[in-house]
Amino acid sequence: MSASVASIKVRAATISVASNTFLVVAKLVVGLMIGSVSVISEAIHSAVDLLAAVIAWFAVRVSGQPADKQHPYGHGKYENLSGAIEAALTFVAAIWIVWEAVAKLRHGGEVLAPGWGMIVMGVSAGLNLVVSRHLMKVGKQTDSLALQADAWHLRTDVWTSAGVLAGLSAIWVGKIVVPGVDLSWMDPVAAIAVAFLIAHASWELTRKATGGLLDESLPEDEVAIIRRTAEGTRVIHSLHDLRTRKSGPERFVDAHVAMPYDMTVLEGHDKAREFKNRLLDRWEAAQVNIHVDPCDGSCKDKCLSGCFLAQDRRDELHEAWMARKQAG
Repeated sequence: MSASVASIKVRAATISVASNTFLVVAKLVVGLMIGSVSVISEAIHSAVDLLAAVIAWFAVRVSGQPADKQHPYGHGKYENLSGAIEAALTFVAAIWIVWEAVAKLRHGGEVLAPGWGMIVMGVSAGLNLVVSRHLMKVGKQTDSLALQADAWHLRTDVWTSAGVLAGLSAIWVGKIVVPGVDLSWMDPVAAIAVAFLIAHASWELTRKATGGLLDESLPEDEVAIIRRTAEGTRVIHSLHDLRTRKSGPERFVDAHVAMPYDMTVLEGHDKAREFKNRLLDRWEAAQVNIHVDPCDGSCKDKCLSGCFLAQDRRDELHEAWMARKQAG
């Protein structure tokens, strides 16, 4: 990973840390001041997001370091680990929010001056919308799971803040329109809705982060790109024993390719390098290892499964190969 890409990722993560710090303080102060469990719950959510943002900041700094003796495959999985930790923290926060909201539903409690809560929720939704869009843009440009996970957290914050804002708005309007009716129950109900949204986001993030930690194959569309690239060389007859995985932003591709049996070692090496370079042109952060096999048309099952040739072409190759063997 180039130094410029690493610095862009670190700057984006720093913005997230700063914005979450501001929102934690603002929500906590207002929530305690007006006695709103939903605003306090949002403060806890932002506190978890702040911790997640710090973890993401650390992850993008470390993941950008080059491979070394102890980490010959690089440090990309720090980003996957960061996403998994963020997901766990978010799930714990969701459980805590439900616990506090249910307690308030049982014991009651009036929300004082809901207007202040509406203001801080509106500011939170707007700020998180701007920061999450920036993080997602940088995360996709740099293929950073840590930044995309952080952006996803903040995007859920936009909706949860909007939900709390709706609940507080209903209480505020109720105090004016129906002053004798207690609508304070809407505050903890909004908090519970926030918790379920957070739990859903946690599950989706866990699934995405652990995939990289467990060395899942690349997505089907990316595997299809690898196969089309091999076929597009018009020299590679088969692509088989293909293994792929991803570590942070870096992709790993290991494959066997079959080429004409009468090619020299040098020619086969050059064509394999051409195939590799085409993949590197598409994915800058990638490690590609290619093993070259001779193709004589007598395909085994595993080679046949990735063959690009028609049956008549395979028969033609095999006949030429057999004639060559018989000729000595």
